[in-house]
Amino acid sequence: MLSLFSCPQRALQLAQHMLWAGLVLLISGVLGAYVLAAHLSIGSQVAAHSLTIIGPALLKLGYVLRLAAQQHMPKQSMPCCVA
Repeated sequence: MLSLFSCPQRALQLAQHMLWAGLVLLISGVLGAYVLAAHLSIGSQVAAHSLTIIGPALLKLGYVLRLAAQQHMPKQSMPCCVA
């Protein structure tokens, strides 16, 4: 886990994936909880409402990780592996 955060480029890549995943979860949660609510069972509606909480949380975490990675980007003198 430490090797992931030791390279700002890897952390930036992870943050980008977290932002996209949070956006997808938020949009699918809103669609399921409000747009398609009449067609879903109560369990599916509960799951969709949960996604409207998890999606923005993932967006916020991804944004903070992105800011931290961008802050440490100029401090690094040698490039690291982005594999």
